Amino acid sequence: MNLLLNGQTREVPDTVQSVSELIATLDLGGAPVLVELNGEAVLSREFEEHPVRDGDVVEVIRMVAGG
Repeated sequence: MNLLLNGQTREVPDTVQSVSELIATLDLGGAPVLVELNGEAVLSREFEEHPVRDGDVVEVIRMVAGG
C-alpha cells in the first residue's frame, strides 16, 4: 500500500490496517506522536480503530520534550 507520509510517497506493508499498526512500522521508539490523516487529527485513543487505506495522506509528528 502507498501513502503520502510527511510529504513523501512511502510504501508500507498491506498488512497495516490501522494508525497504530502504521506507527509501529515507522520504528519511532515508542515516542508519543501526533497524527493527521487526510487533513483530520486522529486522537491517540483512536489509533487502533482508525483505518489506514491506500492513497491516504498522513502526517506524523513526534513529540519531543525539551527546554
